Amino acid sequence: MADEQACRYVIPGLERGLQLLLAFGEQHRELTFAELHRLVKMPKATAYRVVQTLEYMGFLERNPRTNTFSLGMNVLRLGFEYIASLDVAQAGQPVIEQLRDISQCSSHLAIRDGRDLIYVARVSAAGSQINQVSIGTRLPLHCTSLGRMLLTGVSPGEFEQLFPNPVLPGNVPGQLHDREALWQMVQQDKARGYVIGESFYRHGISSIVYPIFDRTGRVAAVVSILVPYEEIPKSDRERLQNEVRLAADKISGFLGHLAQAS
Repeated sequence: MADEQACRYVIPGLERGLQLLLAFGEQHRELTFAELHRLVKMPKATAYRVVQTLEYMGFLERNPRTNTFSLGMNVLRLGFEYIASLDVAQAGQPVIEQLRDISQCSSHLAIRDGRDLIYVARVSAAGSQINQVSIGTRLPLHCTSLGRMLLTGVSPGEFEQLFPNPVLPGNVPGQLHDREALWQMVQQDKARGYVIGESFYRHGISSIVYPIFDRTGRVAAVVSILVPYEEIPKSDRERLQNEVRLAADKISGFLGHLAQAS
């Protein structure tokens, strides 16, 4: 009865698309349309439309020389980005819990996806009155301290691709709008090795952000704490910075990064 109930909510088009993707495997890395159609149970015209849709969305790639199809980069992207974020979240969750307990501040992990950052883990400080983001929340990179730190891992060419226009997207008053100003700011952040954002994204809230590196030395994620002040008290600044830095180093170590001797 439960299976019958669930079947009522199946989306036929999505089911057909997934059936076609599942037809690929160890024995079928490249398939012609005729071979694909033989492996799935659907009308030929329907299969043709599904294949065209998947190719358009980058989930299938056509080899123009052999006229065969293989899995596209978007399929790999789904898997690799999820696994990468899962590794960071799994490795970092106990670390940011410890960071929260030591700093008494809410802590977050975030990764980059295009021009956005995505929160992949978070823990709230006891009694925190700050409106917390949830796991999966996306924010524009150029608007946040976490995003600036994530941008320290991109090359000039990648930066140009992310922000092809001289004016940055968005029209929020007080928001950074100049691409060149953002690039200069990111280079300063990179040289410094961390970002302290005092009311940078939200008035009355400061953040301390450090990069997390993977085994290749690439910026894989960032770890941050939210400090509920317009400016971080000087008496706490050095201590809090050190705690976030140690947390970032620990997670980087879990991801296989070997810190270089200074």
